[in-house]
Amino acid sequence: MGNCHSRCYTLSEGSQQLPKRDTQLLEVQPLSHPSGSGEPEAQQPAKARSHQGFDVDRDAKKLHKACKGMGTDEAAIIEILSNRTSEERQQIKHKYKAIYGKDLEEVLKGELRGNFKKTALALLDHPNEYAARELQKAMKGLGTDETVLIEVLCTRSNKEIIAIKEAYQRLFNRSLESDVKDDTSGSLKKILVALLQAGRDEGDDIDIDLAGQDAKDLYDAGEGRWGTEELAFHDVLARRSLKQLRATFQAYEVLIGKDMEEAIEEETSGDLKKAYLTLGKVDLQGIKAKFQEKYQKSLSDMVRSDTSGDFQKLLVALLH
Repeated sequence: MGNCHSRCYTLSEGSQQLPKRDTQLLEVQPLSHPSGSGEPEAQQPAKARSHQGFDVDRDAKKLHKACKGMGTDEAAIIEILSNRTSEERQQIKHKYKAIYGKDLEEVLKGELRGNFKKTALALLDHPNEYAARELQKAMKGLGTDETVLIEVLCTRSNKEIIAIKEAYQRLFNRSLESDVKDDTSGSLKKILVALLQAGRDEGDDIDIDLAGQDAKDLYDAGEGRWGTEELAFHDVLARRSLKQLRATFQAYEVLIGKDMEEAIEEETSGDLKKAYLTLGKVDLQGIKAKFQEKYQKSLSDMVRSDTSGDFQKLLVALLH
C-alpha cells in the first residue's frame, strides 16, 4: 500500500496497513433495505427540527376544516402532519381536543382509508408508545415478527429504548425485555437483549485506533475464519457509537478491500443479517443516499412506483 506518512495499523505483523485518517473523512453512509411492500414501516417517521412559525391553534383549526362537511381535504392533512415534529403533533392533538371536544385520531379514522389512514394515525401517536404497541403486536399470539423487533430496537438511541421500555410496561404491564427473551432465540436474541440494556456509546469522539482494531476483529471473526464468530459482531455493532461505526466500516474497507455491508451479506443470514445491517443505519438523509447508490434510483422514486394516492403523497412529503 506504499509508505505510511502518518500512523498505521496492521492486520497482522508485517501485513496490510491501515493509514490513520482525518476524522472528517470518516463519513460512511448507513446501510438500508427497501421494503418495496408499500406498507408503513415499523419505525415512526419524525421531523428533527421545529417547523418555522408553528401555530398550534392554526393547525388544529386547519385540520378541523379539512375534515368538516362533504369530502376531506387530504392535501391539508398531509401538509400539516408531514411538516411538524412529533412534539408539535402532540400539541396539535391536545389543542384539537380542547377546542372541539373530539379526539383528532377518531376524526381521522372516519375520514381516511387504507395505508394513508394507518400512517396518519401513526404520526399522531407518541413515538415511544407507538413503538411499544408495534413491538407488542409483533410478539402477540403465535409466531413473532422479528423484522419489526429489528427495525425498532436496532434504530433507537439509548434514551429512546429506555422510554419505549417504560411505555411498554405502562401500556401492557409487562417487561419488554422478558417478552423479547421469550419470543426470540439464538444470536438474534442476544443482540436484541444487548440493545435493550441501552448501553450503546453515543459520544461524538472517534477513536481511529479502536476503529482499526474493530475492523481487524470483525475480519478475524468473519471472513478470516471458518464459520462466523458472532460475539465479535455483537460487541462492535451493538456497543459502538454510530460515528465510531462509520470509522470502523471505512477502516474495514481500507484494510480488507471489501465493503462492510458486503461482508455481512456473505457471513450472516436471515434475521441476524437484517439486525447487523440495520444497526448501520444512521439517518434518513444517509439512507436516501445509500439507496440511490445501491439501486440507481431515489427512495422517493421507489415510493412513487410502489404506492399511490394520498398514501404516496404523505410518504413523499415525509422523505422531503
